[in-house]
Amino acid sequence: MNTDSLNLLNAETLARADKLGMAARFIVEGYMAGEHKSPYRGFAIEFSQHREYAPGDDVRHLDWKVLGKTDRYYIKQYEQETNFVAHLLIDGSESMKYGSGETSKLDYAKMAIACLAFLIIKQRDAVSLSLFDDGTRDQLPRGNTQNHLFNILEQLSAFDARGETDLPGQLHNVAKQSQRKGLVIVASDFFDDEEAVLDAVQHLRFVGHEVIALQVVDNDEINFPFSGLVEFEGMENIPNIKTRPSEIRKSYLEQFKAFQDKLEQGFRRNSCHFVQCDTSRPLEDVLASYLTFRREMSTK
Repeated sequence: MNTDSLNLLNAETLARADKLGMAARFIVEGYMAGEHKSPYRGFAIEFSQHREYAPGDDVRHLDWKVLGKTDRYYIKQYEQETNFVAHLLIDGSESMKYGSGETSKLDYAKMAIACLAFLIIKQRDAVSLSLFDDGTRDQLPRGNTQNHLFNILEQLSAFDARGETDLPGQLHNVAKQSQRKGLVIVASDFFDDEEAVLDAVQHLRFVGHEVIALQVVDNDEINFPFSGLVEFEGMENIPNIKTRPSEIRKSYLEQFKAFQDKLEQGFRRNSCHFVQCDTSRPLEDVLASYLTFRREMSTK
């Protein structure tokens, strides 16, 4: 593995995130025994319900107390536990190149996804990876080994930003292709049609996935601190614009806030998490804050 790949794993971020874990909030369908509640009922872990005895059932699972009280035969059923599959997606469209500091939005997204992949694989869950712009550029099927993590880091390290984006199309593809309920984590600036994005999120929720949005944005995009006469470089087939920021700052900030509010409210309506990741904030602070919130939510 090259040095650039290893640099994606920030030691401080890993240390803080590792203490918090990445449990699935909703019931998931795994493909091996693990740590998360499964919709399949078996005979292990945690008591769920009774059902009437049927010929061929293992008599070891008879509830003798119920038999003594009712003279009827009932089998104890238990919730199994399962591993989840986390589908990790990164937007590699041209707008993700932007960075007012040393770290571009794409760099920040790659580090976030790398750390989450490490964390999820470490707890014996599985990860798949999809890198996209207006179509899928690279994919790795699910896996949960150290070698799989190395492959993820190599793919992320080589990934660059170009072209336009089709975020809704990618989300719809995941909903159509993944046959088991799991976790979908997408890192993007979400600079796409909000209605189309939220429609795709609703599709993912309809088939049972939990969805987490990591909206990676630069502080310049949040606060619009420009002054003087500025030429803004267009990306994704948008022409360059030369203007005085003071003349458009108010309308820009109003529109950006409306855009953010619409996305956040839409994700909330679908019981999904929408996390704004300001690239001026240390990644370890952003992830630790979100994982702490997630853990608190899971105990309520």
